[in-house]
Amino acid sequence: MFSSPEGKSYAITFALVSSLFLLWGFCNGMIDVMDKHFQQELHLSLAQSAWVQFAHYLGYFLMALPAGWLATKIGYKGGIITGLLMVAAGGFWFIPATHISQFWAFLFGVCVIAAGLTFLETIANPYTTVLGPKQFAATRINLAQSCNGIGWIFGPIAGKLFFYGEDASGHSTGATTLWIPYAGVAVVVIIIAVIFYFAPVPDVKSQDEYHVDDAGAGNSHSIWSHPHFLFAVVAQFVYVAAQSGIFSFFINYMTSQVPAIPASWADFWLTKTLVHKMADGSLQISDGGASSLASVGFFCFLLGRFSGAILLKKYSAHKILGLYAVLNAVVCGVIFLKLGWLSVACVFLSYFFMSIMFPTIFALGIHGLGSRAKKASSFIVMAIIGGAIVPKLMGAVGDQHGMSKAFIVPLVCFVIIAFYGFGWKKLSRSGVT
Repeated sequence: MFSSPEGKSYAITFALVSSLFLLWGFCNGMIDVMDKHFQQELHLSLAQSAWVQFAHYLGYFLMALPAGWLATKIGYKGGIITGLLMVAAGGFWFIPATHISQFWAFLFGVCVIAAGLTFLETIANPYTTVLGPKQFAATRINLAQSCNGIGWIFGPIAGKLFFYGEDASGHSTGATTLWIPYAGVAVVVIIIAVIFYFAPVPDVKSQDEYHVDDAGAGNSHSIWSHPHFLFAVVAQFVYVAAQSGIFSFFINYMTSQVPAIPASWADFWLTKTLVHKMADGSLQISDGGASSLASVGFFCFLLGRFSGAILLKKYSAHKILGLYAVLNAVVCGVIFLKLGWLSVACVFLSYFFMSIMFPTIFALGIHGLGSRAKKASSFIVMAIIGGAIVPKLMGAVGDQHGMSKAFIVPLVCFVIIAFYGFGWKKLSRSGVT
């Protein structure tokens, strides 16, 4: 699964590239629990706090094309190192941002880190698909993205410690400690950049099944003339929109929509770590407790990645994508209907069924595009801007009608993805069944 037709092993290179997925999973995991912190510290509404996601995904949108262009000029290794150094710069920026203590300063740091992550996403995602036989491309990218899932588990844990910490008197310390995990990321990233500088990272090309690299092909073989790529951009836009909305408002959902917790549970150790007692004596999930539950959600996400990678070795990627999208539309419908603990359980199921979507859409979108896969990946990464726009819509619905009703937004997104998955074979004119 990690060897060239000539028998050359890419296993070590694949392992190195996979470490990048863990990095941006950790960063994204912290972003996803940051909204509630700013809502409390700066007295923001749900829609206003969604500016965090806007800044994050704006960085992706602005840097996707430059990242793809640079990758074609300096190769995979140079692009990866450039991205890592940008992430380090953004991480260190959080030190002065904490002293500035203004919303814009934090948003700027989020945007710079996202710009660096864009280089890594634009380069690493397509790179995993060419490090072995083409029939296992979707499996490899899902395995690499499983490391992303591991990072996403630990991101909310760091968020709980440094965004929602309290001093001995019970006052929040988040405003003064928020910079610590980001500075730590910056140090680790510089070490990884040095490792990549000395590591072997061959510039492998993907197979050109549509002859887009033929001399004289011209505009007739533009990547935009391939429907499976064009609609992958659309599918990725709505997927990241749905993912970002669900991830970023997870804490709001858990602290406002979970049914009444029996007072008899108050003495259980696990319950004590998740809830706090209200003035009327009732129990409610705390912000810190919801951050811990976010890690449980990301564990479900990770399980979905690993199990999905196994399924993708046996069944066609587009069929699995379509099936998971349909199932996610169903669970979002149950959440929308606010059916008590069943709806709460469906939030975690949604994490599971989202797991394979981003890498699978990516692999299906760049299928057979040869050397232009780098350019195509730039546009698919640009589609991540959906994560900047739609959460504000989801937040607005949540402000007006409650977080349960806001899940109508990702429901529509998953329906669109299902159409792409089940229609991919016709769009790509591929012999894959």
